[in-house]
Amino acid sequence: MRKVLFVEPVIFIYVFASSLTSPLVQQFIYRQLWEEEYNSTFVSNSSVSHCEQNKSSPAYIKQKVVQEKASVFNMQLDLTGAVPSLIVAFVIVANGDRQGRKRSLVLPSVGAFVANICLTVISYFSLSLSILFVVAFISGLFGSIATFLGGGFAYIADVSHDEKQKTTRIAVLDLIFGIVSGLAGLSSGYILRGIGFMWTFVTASLLHIVNIIYIVFFLEETVGVSEFQHEAPGSSKELLKETFSGVYMLFKTSPYKKRILIIVLLFTFMMYLFTATGGSSLFTLYELDEPLCWDEVYIGYGAAASTSISLTSFFGVYLFSKCLKDIYIVFIGIFSYIGGMVMAAFARTTLLMFLVRVPSLLCFMPIPVLRAMLSKVVLTGEQGAVFACIACLEVVIGTISLSVFNILYAATVAWFSGFSFLVSAGLCLIPLAALCWLLCTSWNEEDLALLVPEEVSSIESIDS
Repeated sequence: MRKVLFVEPVIFIYVFASSLTSPLVQQFIYRQLWEEEYNSTFVSNSSVSHCEQNKSSPAYIKQKVVQEKASVFNMQLDLTGAVPSLIVAFVIVANGDRQGRKRSLVLPSVGAFVANICLTVISYFSLSLSILFVVAFISGLFGSIATFLGGGFAYIADVSHDEKQKTTRIAVLDLIFGIVSGLAGLSSGYILRGIGFMWTFVTASLLHIVNIIYIVFFLEETVGVSEFQHEAPGSSKELLKETFSGVYMLFKTSPYKKRILIIVLLFTFMMYLFTATGGSSLFTLYELDEPLCWDEVYIGYGAAASTSISLTSFFGVYLFSKCLKDIYIVFIGIFSYIGGMVMAAFARTTLLMFLVRVPSLLCFMPIPVLRAMLSKVVLTGEQGAVFACIACLEVVIGTISLSVFNILYAATVAWFSGFSFLVSAGLCLIPLAALCWLLCTSWNEEDLALLVPEEVSSIESIDS
């Protein structure tokens, strides 16, 4: 059977299934906590959610309590799955340089399938929410989305023929992520209203089965695994040592300028991810609260609005890369995000909340461009190491960000629910400062392009 080198369908299916269930899990938690607080069934009609807007009403106070409980519960759930997924992502993605990329794609797919089966059982039997912590931990043991995306981006780096193609294809993966997330978010409200929680989780499980079949039987491996079988470590201790040595040697043996570039770029990626993940994660709770009081369909519309942001960000990367250096594209994207967050903080009507996406049209650009910049700095055999670092950062920073911003939202929702968005916008000054320092001191894209060939030449001369 002839295999293919197209990993994009894998990303499409996984992201769609995950984005379909993610807002549903938040709403499932919110409804369960609501019913526990009110001791009555959650009711949602065709226009607004079960939402009290009269601040003098006792129901309004209970509503704020549910908001706080849901925020804290989501934070605890994220922390539960973060620790195992961090370890698995680092080991699996870093070992991809020697043992292949497919395992970093298939393991998270299996974990997602198991998690959705568990969610199906929980929703069908109306089991306790505490079981979700077990589900999150199991999903983390299989690597979760960090391992999946780390393997996917490393796979793209393997099959890209030149630097421009690498930047474009990495941007394409982020475009797929954004578009599919929007489509899944748009459909999730209608699917939930039509078939309920249980059958939605069943649908996601079937999608993950399709993904597993495609990865195992149709996707070609990009790394010659057989070449390393004769050099395989004799023990698990040696295997673990090899795993960490790849990342360690990435920094130890690199020239000074390369180390500085990698560290500053990773720091910039980390800080922007922290602000962007934390700020955007609060949208669902913010929209459920007064004065918006959105129902599941409107929440789906809001999630779908990110489709336009993904498209415009992709075209922004594609067009700006022809006339601007990568670092300037990152600047533009960060300023776009700041504008959107400031506007979201004061969005008190449905129309204004939808219009938040207008200043944010280019806010997705920094992530793929920073990934591509990091990939350009390292050698071919170091792609797994650098994407393992990125994957671990995504887990650690994403988890810390969700925890910090959920706690911040719970503490400030009673007096100003948009305060967290202003904090997110303000924190963007940190990655902006890092980029300004890099730009004023050592950044030169032409020199960056020469780093890898120079290292290859030096290695070849040593070997000879």
